[in-house]
Amino acid sequence: MNITKLQFEGFRNLDDGEIFPDSGVNVIFGTNAQGKTNLLEGIWLLSGNRSFRGSRDSELIKFGRDFARLRIDFFADDRDQTAEILFLKGKKEVKINGVKQSAASALIGKLCVVVFSPEHLSLVKSGPAERRKFIDNAICQIKPSYGEAISNYNKTLAQRNALLKDIPFHADLLETLDIWDYRLSVLGASVIRMRLNYIEQLCKSAKKYHSGISNDMEDLEINYSCGISSEECDTGIKIRDRLIERITASRKDDLKEGYTSVGPHRDDIEILINGENVRAFGSQGQQRSCVLSMKIAEAELIRLATSQEPIVLLDDVLSELDSKRQEFLLNKIFDRQVFISCCEAASVERLKGGRLFEVKKGVVKGYL
Repeated sequence: MNITKLQFEGFRNLDDGEIFPDSGVNVIFGTNAQGKTNLLEGIWLLSGNRSFRGSRDSELIKFGRDFARLRIDFFADDRDQTAEILFLKGKKEVKINGVKQSAASALIGKLCVVVFSPEHLSLVKSGPAERRKFIDNAICQIKPSYGEAISNYNKTLAQRNALLKDIPFHADLLETLDIWDYRLSVLGASVIRMRLNYIEQLCKSAKKYHSGISNDMEDLEINYSCGISSEECDTGIKIRDRLIERITASRKDDLKEGYTSVGPHRDDIEILINGENVRAFGSQGQQRSCVLSMKIAEAELIRLATSQEPIVLLDDVLSELDSKRQEFLLNKIFDRQVFISCCEAASVERLKGGRLFEVKKGVVKGYL
């Protein structure tokens, strides 16, 4: 899978234009606030996802313009295809291969894209919720049934929490709690089992990439922390039984607080470098390298599951990495199409092959 042409019109600060990317590495360089990230954001939007910058659609239209248009020509599923989004004030129109679609979500799966941006450093810097969100979104891309599983779990969790709040006022409801505890344990065990399987694969792949980025000086480990020992996690039934034990043991506290205190909604992902927690002890460069390794591993797992090679977008990825890590990232890590944005001219000089695009005041100029 790769993009052969990207066109943009009235989008963000970019002058209307088009680029013809290389099938390998594409470096987008220029000083800050020139529009480099806007190019990556345009590609991401064409994959059917919301802006990774949290922007509203109305903010994507260039000041003084009535609309913005993004269009790509790309090769996927053994044929040439096109995708287009037209952003109008208050609505947007989407076409795939010239056929109008009912929603932008129709693009999901047509163009597979994995993105890293500075916001993704929250994977190591923020609390467990960000790490759970990353894992859940990653699994959904390769296992659609997981979306239903996590949705059913969250609905049951909300119903149990509502019951916990009602019981102090309606004591007769207490006897129904066993039913909800069992259902929550069954659904929770399914979620935990799928997370464990994914994290095992992710760790194996990310470990390989991180070893290369760190010049074999760092060992990356990713573990799932769910309060259940590895010996108890070898079957879904064991996970269910252990989970219901934990939920039952916490019932008194749950009734007091009015919410469910154990389960996959409270679990965490532990990220270690050489046995040390990277959130507490890792440098800025180590934290960035960890997240990069995880995102590239995510792309590899998508390829293995779908037989489609996802496109990788790396925004402001080279800052806070030493020269050896930059060299490896630019020239030794990719066998797929990748777009990397950076500010440093010295970093561009390290690229061996690929294509360069300079962005200056919204004007995009390509170099072979």
